[in-house]
Amino acid sequence: MRLDDAVALPDHLLLLPLRQRILERQLGVRSLHLHRRGHEDVAHLFADPTVANVYSVSKTVTALAIGIAQAEGLLDVEDPVLEHLPVPAGGAAAGWEDVRIRHLLTMTSGSPVLGFEDPERDHPDLTALVLSTPLARPAGERWEYSNGSIFLLSRIIEHESGETLRDWLMPRMFEPLGLVNPQWHTARGGHTWGATGLHLKPFQLARIGRLLLERGAWEGRQLVPGEWIDALHAEGTWVATGDAEPENARYGYAVWASTPEGHWRADGAYGQFLLVMPDREAVLTVTSHLEGRGSSEILRAVWEELLPLL
Repeated sequence: MRLDDAVALPDHLLLLPLRQRILERQLGVRSLHLHRRGHEDVAHLFADPTVANVYSVSKTVTALAIGIAQAEGLLDVEDPVLEHLPVPAGGAAAGWEDVRIRHLLTMTSGSPVLGFEDPERDHPDLTALVLSTPLARPAGERWEYSNGSIFLLSRIIEHESGETLRDWLMPRMFEPLGLVNPQWHTARGGHTWGATGLHLKPFQLARIGRLLLERGAWEGRQLVPGEWIDALHAEGTWVATGDAEPENARYGYAVWASTPEGHWRADGAYGQFLLVMPDREAVLTVTSHLEGRGSSEILRAVWEELLPLL
C-alpha cells in the first residue's frame, strides 16, 4: 500500500497491511502496539511477550530522567559535566571542561567511548575511563556515537541524588506507569548503564511510548515536564549525524528524527521503536529482532502500510 492510497479501515484492522508486509519480508517484528487518542489501543503479537532488552530506547528513558532532574533543580542542561561527576585521579582529558550536559544528550561531547567491547564494559571505573579518554574532537563540533556519553548522564543523576538511575526513577516514572520491578543492566560498581540494558515487556514499553505522545503526562499526572518532551525533538535541538540513511540523519536529546515531517522516535538495536506521530495523535511501539539488515526497513513499512490509514 502506498502513502497516497489512504483507505478507511476499522480500528481492529489497522495493523493488518503492516502485519502482512512484516511476514512477507521477514522483518523480525515480535510485537506491535498502536495507541491513538480517542481510540481503543490495537496490538498484535508475533511471539510471546517476554521481557527483553530495549537497547538504545534506554537512552531515551535516561533523557527523560534528565528532564525530571532538571525540573527538580539537580542540574541544568547547560551545566558543565565536570560539575556533576567525580573527576578521575589523574584528571579529565583535555576538552572535558567544555562539555555540557546537552552535549552528552546529543552525543556531541566528542567522546569516542562506544562501550561495546568487554575491556570497556568490564572496566572497574567506567566513569573514569570515559572522562580520561581523549576526546576525538571538541565538544559540539559533530555527532559521535558514544554509549559512554549516555552512561555519564546516568552517573550524573546518581552523583546528585545518591541513588542509581533505575532506583531514582522508580517513584518518579516507573511505578506510576505500572512498571513494578524493571531490570536495568549495570556497569561494575552497580551503576545503571543508561545507554542500554533496560528490559521490558512490549506492553510496558508501550506505556513509555504513550508518555512521549502525551508530553510527559500519564493518566492525569505530569511525570515529565511537557516542555522537556518538546525539547527532546525541538528544531534547535537536532544535530546532523552524517549518516546516509535518511531515517538516521538527525539526532536530538536521545531521540531520532523520522522522515515523515514532524515525526520522531526512540530507537533501539534490532528494531525497537517508539514512533511518535503527532499529526496523527498516535504512537506505535514496535519490538523486533532483525539481524543482518537495517531496521529502517521496518520504519519504511510503517510509513507505507500504516501511516496512510491513520
